[in-house]
Amino acid sequence: EVALSPVDTGYAAWTFLGAAALLDAVIWSVPWSYGILLDTYLQDPATTTQPHATTLLPLVGTCSSGLMFCSGAIIYPYMCQYPRHRRPLRWAGILLCCASLFASSYVRKVWELVMLQGVLYAIGGALAYHPCISYMSEWFVRRRGLANGVLFAGTSAGGLALPFILPALLKAYGIFVTLRIISVASLLLLLACHPFIKPRLPESRIPGPAPRTSISPILGDRTFWAILVANTLQGFAFFIPLVWLPTFASTLQLRTALSSAALALLNGSSALGPMLVGLLSDRLSPWPIALIGSALSCLCTFVFWGAMRNTVGLMLFGATYGLVAGSWSTLWGQFAHRISKGDPSLSMSLYGLFMMTRGLGNILCTPISTALLST
Repeated sequence: EVALSPVDTGYAAWTFLGAAALLDAVIWSVPWSYGILLDTYLQDPATTTQPHATTLLPLVGTCSSGLMFCSGAIIYPYMCQYPRHRRPLRWAGILLCCASLFASSYVRKVWELVMLQGVLYAIGGALAYHPCISYMSEWFVRRRGLANGVLFAGTSAGGLALPFILPALLKAYGIFVTLRIISVASLLLLLACHPFIKPRLPESRIPGPAPRTSISPILGDRTFWAILVANTLQGFAFFIPLVWLPTFASTLQLRTALSSAALALLNGSSALGPMLVGLLSDRLSPWPIALIGSALSCLCTFVFWGAMRNTVGLMLFGATYGLVAGSWSTLWGQFAHRISKGDPSLSMSLYGLFMMTRGLGNILCTPISTALLST
């Protein structure tokens, strides 16, 4: 009989959480920093002169993040039914994610960038990322809110570091060599954290496929539908600054360093916010936390981005918006736990639905915001 590692504490639990946060940072760093790559693409006549380039290029970043979110509705129920497949899924995801980014450095057509750097990168990232969420429910119970916060802080941490690295690489080597450097570095980091990301419960004890979980019992729950709608709207709004902030900074004639600093502030505060909200959600109801965070997100957008329209306003927006809006996803675990009444399989299926609806908002925001900018 193999002794299981303790829940919520111990070396194995914390090393798993640290490694999972690092994996998240690597996987999400490119989508979160795509605004800088987009600004570079839009300044290159070789890409902007292609048909529909100004519409398709923003979709690269949107697809890479949005499809990773949307895939949760498929992957989480699959992992609940076939938990033994989580490890090979993660391996396949790591290889596909890095290979697609590397391959995108050799293409020159916009639609090829959308497919490689957008769609295929998202599929690989999803396969590597989602098993970590599944493992986390085995490692953390009482401190799940904090664990969620650390995991989503890792998601934003990559977006904090990469905006400072990308400008120097782009200036020295150009965008295509930069993509190759980022893909190889990502592969090395993902391989380094791989040994520590493992389930707490031995998968060898799992006899076969688990029965499918139905969400039909909660379809009449008004709370479920209210959260689903709010989650979609929040996803629609949250990602617009990540895509357009560097371009907006260019219209203010700010230096590239200031533009990168504003994006890094947004991602950095998005790393701090989830940990604070995660701690609070372990002790308080998630509903008032979500309401207060949404209200503050609206306020700082109207004041710092909409009204001030200068360098100070842009920096303040980056610092405050990420802090209050970037922590929304941390509450998914508590939302799912309360709506599912503690059913772990149903909770994971709900988590996937929350990711999917946020991803839909993410995908829709780019064509709509692009159309608004062109009017």
